[in-house]
Amino acid sequence: MPTAPAPEPWPDAWREARLHVVTGKGGTGKTTVAAAMATALAESGRRVLLAEVEQRQSLAPVLGCSPLDDHERLVHVTPAGGELHALAVDARASLMEYLRVHYHLGPAGAVLDQVGAVDLATSIAPGLGDVLVMGKLYEATRRTPRHQRRRGTPESYDVVVVDAPPTGRVVRFLQANAEVADLARVGPIKAQADAVTAVVHSDQTVVHLVTVLEEMPVTETVEAVGELRDAGLRTGLLVVNQVRDDGLAEDDLDAFHAAVDGDVDVAAIADELRALQVPEPDDTARRLLAHARGHAERLLAEGEQQEVLDAVGLPTVLLPTLEGIGPRTLPRLAAALASQVGALV
Repeated sequence: MPTAPAPEPWPDAWREARLHVVTGKGGTGKTTVAAAMATALAESGRRVLLAEVEQRQSLAPVLGCSPLDDHERLVHVTPAGGELHALAVDARASLMEYLRVHYHLGPAGAVLDQVGAVDLATSIAPGLGDVLVMGKLYEATRRTPRHQRRRGTPESYDVVVVDAPPTGRVVRFLQANAEVADLARVGPIKAQADAVTAVVHSDQTVVHLVTVLEEMPVTETVEAVGELRDAGLRTGLLVVNQVRDDGLAEDDLDAFHAAVDGDVDVAAIADELRALQVPEPDDTARRLLAHARGHAERLLAEGEQQEVLDAVGLPTVLLPTLEGIGPRTLPRLAAALASQVGALV
């Protein structure tokens, strides 16, 4: 297992961010990492909203709750007084809310929904779905603090954590409102798009990337970092997930490397096994060596991928491989993340 970096405090820009976007190639565990980050922030005493945006219902099993919908739901209260709320942002519901708030289309909006106009609009213009989802997330970050809010208005959150689209689509997702702002010259749509774009490109938003130590996810992660930087979007943590702890000392690793290089005396190993009265010592020695060689090759390959990630220059967090992901193991991941980034408040 690679050595985790020494704990460091989160930079001021990260501590002050209201919108934490978590992305990664499919299969790297970005949903689990988003849940762990939200849990860690809640454990620090904050009021956190965790949102998924792809309607895959991936968060519910990790959180151990029933399927989420577009209504914010309290799922966990921490000993420090923090709260973790969650929802699954739905483009159709977001459009209905937008029409109600900005155009006061109450019953008329419901009629549009009943005849399928809302679904038609989002299917004809796929980017519109991203605009509506980002608008919902933006609204959650801009609410009036609870001690200032008027009665009946939604409570505010200290932080919003987003289980975002995968790395191949995350820039387009975050930039959708900028494209709308270019098309809409005036009016509330233009104003809303400009406001969302301003927040996405400000210190209020930071994008964290999740990967595993395999060539394809690492390559896609490096490309995504370049795309995010080119788009002027702030990158945060690089989370290397599913890191296996082999419990090996440096001498053990040297022995494994010797196995890869063919510098191991198989006959000598067989003789030792024979002295221990192990059945079929010659065959067992060959199988042990093959297993060791395969393990060593994996370690070397992972080390090479870690070097590629190190060159990106992002602060790195290493999260362990756990048996099963759910409400019982989630606190362990949250604690591992928090211990490596230092104080979250």
